[in-house]
Amino acid sequence: MALGAVLAGLVAIIALSAQLGLHKVQEGHVAVYYRGGALLKDLNQPGFHFMFPFLTSFRFVQTTLQTDEVTNVPCGTSGGVMIYFDRVEVVNKLDPAFVHDIVRNYTADYDRVLIFNKVHHELNQFCSAHTLQEVYIDYFDRIDENLKSALQKDLEAMAGGLQIQAVRVTKPKIPQSIKANYEHMEGEKTRLLVATQKQRVVEKEAETDRKRAVIEAEKHAQVAKIQYQQKIMEKESQKQIAEIEDQTLLARQKARADAEFYMAKKIAESNKVKLTTEYLELQRIKAIASNSKIYYGTSIPKFFMDSGKPATSDTLTAATDVFSEDIDSVGSWSTDDITVAPPVKK
Repeated sequence: MALGAVLAGLVAIIALSAQLGLHKVQEGHVAVYYRGGALLKDLNQPGFHFMFPFLTSFRFVQTTLQTDEVTNVPCGTSGGVMIYFDRVEVVNKLDPAFVHDIVRNYTADYDRVLIFNKVHHELNQFCSAHTLQEVYIDYFDRIDENLKSALQKDLEAMAGGLQIQAVRVTKPKIPQSIKANYEHMEGEKTRLLVATQKQRVVEKEAETDRKRAVIEAEKHAQVAKIQYQQKIMEKESQKQIAEIEDQTLLARQKARADAEFYMAKKIAESNKVKLTTEYLELQRIKAIASNSKIYYGTSIPKFFMDSGKPATSDTLTAATDVFSEDIDSVGSWSTDDITVAPPVKK
């Protein structure tokens, strides 16, 4: 009976120890172990693991991205105004290979020493070197990057393997009276910006109207220039056409004059060849024969012939006799003794 009770007790102790010693490591974490307060070298990855209960304890250390949130950070400016940063978020990541060294040097709550305390320190350093205007307005957009650079620089010297990914700082809380002044100032700035924008709009509209007028003037000037050039081209075309017509007329007149000159020259040459003594005598006789009335003799008129009536045989015989008597009485005559009377007008 006593032996059974002892065995039952041993089984119960073993079962309790197994239950207390079995633990699970979540993904994105590693487990570090302590025995008698001393950090063991063993690290366990995600999964189920066993340890000796009551003698060994463990802590989980996150090795993925995590965000440490520092709240209500007091900060005094160079002018002596106390302000408070409501929340500062630091996104960081621990390299699993450096987990043991960082836990040994700064415990499993390493972020308390390396991040939280450093955030307080760096923000106070920044505020003490700047005025409220610079911290609250002018340089507020630089605080995130400045804080990140300062934290990373210290971590590289103190704890390699811990990387700062980003820092987000909320707007600090300032005394209500000062905040009211800033709000009033912002209102004035807003009104000034509105007035400035209205002025710019008016200036832009005026500039647009001016450019539109310039464009219209340039368009009209270009149209006038094109029309002027068109008229010039038309005049030049008309001038060229007139010159061509003048040249054509000149060439035609010159060709006609040359032809007439050549004709006259050839006629003169022909006449020169034709004007022999016999030809001239023939022309003289033709001229005499073409006269309508002929008067000759010493006593004109002794012979009369009317070309208006047809000559009969009796008329011709009488004329021949008269002409023979005149020749006998004169003895000799020449063409100079013949006077040709002009035709009598009826």
